[in-house]
Amino acid sequence: MRADFDARRRALVLAALAAGATGGVRAQSSARPIRLIVPFAAGGGNDVFARQMAKSLGELRQQGIVVENKPGAGGNLGTEQVVRSAPDGLTLLLGHSGTVSINPALYQALKFDARKDLAPVAMFASSALVLVVPAASPAKNVAELVAIARKKPDALDYASSGAGTGGHLTGEMFAQRAGLKLSHIPYKGTNPALTDVAGGQVQMMFSVIPPALALVKSGKLRALAVTGAKRLPSLPDVPTVAESGVKGLEGFESTLTYGVLAPRGTPDAFVKELSAQMLKVAATEEFQSRLGVEGAVPLLGGPAEYAALIAKESAQWAQIIKVSGATAE
Repeated sequence: MRADFDARRRALVLAALAAGATGGVRAQSSARPIRLIVPFAAGGGNDVFARQMAKSLGELRQQGIVVENKPGAGGNLGTEQVVRSAPDGLTLLLGHSGTVSINPALYQALKFDARKDLAPVAMFASSALVLVVPAASPAKNVAELVAIARKKPDALDYASSGAGTGGHLTGEMFAQRAGLKLSHIPYKGTNPALTDVAGGQVQMMFSVIPPALALVKSGKLRALAVTGAKRLPSLPDVPTVAESGVKGLEGFESTLTYGVLAPRGTPDAFVKELSAQMLKVAATEEFQSRLGVEGAVPLLGGPAEYAALIAKESAQWAQIIKVSGATAE
C-alpha cells in the first residue's frame, strides 16, 4: 500500500513539474519579440510608420516588437522573407501598395504572390502623391499642363524615384486617363528626381509628400494637384487631380496604402487580436499626428477591409501596367 501511495505521489509530482515546464515554455514563447519586417531602407515613410506602430503596439501588448529593414528588389526581398516565415505570429510585414498590390503584376518571375501568401491583419494609413512642376513652368494648374501636353505630344517628361514605383505608375495612369503621351524618366531615388524637376531638366513629377513639400514651400516647385480623393491637411490650397475639370480625370485617385500582414496560416485568433490592438493604436492622436508629418491620413480597417482594398488596388494597377507595358527595369 505504502509503495503504491509513494508511486502515485511521485507520478503527481512529475506531472506537476511537467505542466509547470510546459507553462514556462508557453510564457517564454509569448514573451518572445515580434519581428516587423520593413521591405525598404530605413528613413522613409514605411520605416517611420513601422517604428511608431511597433513602439505603441509593443506597449499595449507588453511585448517587444523589433523593426527590421530588409530592402531590395522593390520590396520583394523583405516580403518574401515574411512569406517564407513560420505562421506563428512572430514575424509580420509592414505592407505597402507597391509590395502587395503592384509587384505581383509588375514582376513576372516572382516565386510568391503576396496577395495569396500573406494574411491581412489591419490597414492604418493612406498617402497621396503630389503633382509638382518647376516654379518657372507656364502651367499653373492641371488643365494648363494637360493643354501643353496635348499641343506638343512628347514635349513633357515626368520624373519618378524609379521604374515600377507608385510615382511612375501614377504618371502612367494620368497619361492614360487624360489621353496624353508622356516620357518617363526614372531616377535612383526621390531627391535626385525632385532636384532635376526643380532645375527644369524634367517638366513634372508625382512625388511623395514630405520631400516635395519642402521644395514647394521654398518656392522651387509649384504644386498643381494631389492624387487622393480629398485635399490634404498639409496642402489645403492644392486641389485634387479630380477637381481639375479635365475630361478623363474625373474620379482620379492614386494612393499608397499601409498596413500589416502575416504569413498565410497564422492563427485567426491571433490575427483578430492583433488587428484590434493595431486599430486601437492607429486611432490615437499621437499616431495620427505622426501620419500627418509624413503626408499621410488615417485609413483604418480590419482583415476583411484590408483584403478588399488590396484586391481593388491589384486590379487597378494590373490594368495600368498591362496597358502601359511598364516594367521594373
